[in-house]
Amino acid sequence: MSLKGFHIVFVSVCTLLFSFLAIWAFGFVRDASVALTVLGGVGALGAILMPVYGVCFYRKISKIHI
Repeated sequence: MSLKGFHIVFVSVCTLLFSFLAIWAFGFVRDASVALTVLGGVGALGAILMPVYGVCFYRKISKIHI
C-alpha cells in the first residue's frame, strides 16, 4: 500500500473513531463528569481536525507527485 493510500485509510478510520468517541461521551453515557466532557470534546475536535489533516496531506502529496 502506498503512503497516500495508507493515509486515506488512516484518516478515515481515525475520523470514524473520533466521531464514535464524541457520540458516546455526549449521547450514551448517563453520568456526565468533567473527564467525560473533556473526552467528548477531544473526540469532537479530532473528528473535525482529522479530515483537515487529510486534505492538507493529500494536497501536499499531490504537489510532489508521490
